[in-house]
Amino acid sequence: MPGPRLTVVIPAFEEASTIAEALTEARARLDGLGLAWEIVVVDNASTDGTPEEIAPLLADPRLRLLRNDVNRGKGFSVRRGVSEKRGELLLHCDADCVSSFVSLPRMLELIATHDVVTGSRLAPGAQVGRRQPLRRRIVGRAFVGLCRLVLAEPTRDLFCGFKLWRAEAARAVYTRTRLDGWVFDAETIAMARALGFTLSELGICWTDRPGSRLSMGRLLLAAVPDLARARAHVRREAARGPAVRPTVEPT
Repeated sequence: MPGPRLTVVIPAFEEASTIAEALTEARARLDGLGLAWEIVVVDNASTDGTPEEIAPLLADPRLRLLRNDVNRGKGFSVRRGVSEKRGELLLHCDADCVSSFVSLPRMLELIATHDVVTGSRLAPGAQVGRRQPLRRRIVGRAFVGLCRLVLAEPTRDLFCGFKLWRAEAARAVYTRTRLDGWVFDAETIAMARALGFTLSELGICWTDRPGSRLSMGRLLLAAVPDLARARAHVRREAARGPAVRPTVEPT
């Protein structure tokens, strides 16, 4: 029996109030695409009953749940999910990004000529509904600017949790990245470019989820050292050369 064409990896932490609804919507949208798919949810040691909310949905064999024994960080969770993929394509989708599935058909078109298609809230064509609070946008964009400068990375929205990968590119990049915290997004994109993979950034439909638990000040204090480590690691890996030949040759 042929495997799925698309694997969707969803990292989850303390998502009990919304995860069942999000997965139900994701399944409906994926069914509408007319391609074989699977969803791999990686629970990062939630204590609020997230796995229990997912359990009834596991009767669908296209849905799998992996559970971290302790909280390992979002980067670890996504990397673990990628290692379990069976699809020819891989979509990293945050648990609160299911509303962005409306942009997936266009991303699937672009992946025919690129190795990675990164969803973006900042690129031309983006349709943003509810926005983050102004203070978060100012601090967040300032840090994204710092990341782009340090990593010499032109991608506008490094941290949007909606990215589509060819399997070969995902395998090469995620096996060579190391960060477990949320700066892993920037590390993976910079690594993909450093290894010669082709990237496209697409403005997508996106809406902010109210009540975020993230503290920007605390996260940024931890993120700056991670950013420095990412820069050094990407440079070392680039010097080693590509792990595989890029799927789509740069033009």
